[in-house]
Amino acid sequence: VKPIKKDISEPKPVARPSRAQAEEAVRTLLAWAGEDVTREGLLETPKRVAKAYEEFFEGYNLDAEEVLNKTFRDVGGYDDMVLVKDIPFFSHCEHHMVPFVGKAHIAYLPTDSVVGLSKL
Repeated sequence: VKPIKKDISEPKPVARPSRAQAEEAVRTLLAWAGEDVTREGLLETPKRVAKAYEEFFEGYNLDAEEVLNKTFRDVGGYDDMVLVKDIPFFSHCEHHMVPFVGKAHIAYLPTDSVVGLSKL
């Protein structure tokens, strides 16, 4: 595995709204959908949704280069393809903000080292 090289320009920093603003946005969407945001069953929903989105998008805080450059060099003449199948994944459509799930399959031919399976 060759180390990942960043050859694209870094994205511009985004002004991140506060947690309170995110929760208010959830209230706004609920009200737009016709819900009574003061209804008992919805009082804690904005907090729960904000917490869920923190978990859904926690990968944005990871550095792929840092994660994937952790390799094992002691592969002693390993010349077979590395194949990992049926890796479950979930993500969100950036255009509609709806979740989707699936399974991924990854294969590569290692050169000097291999990436740990948990990193794939």
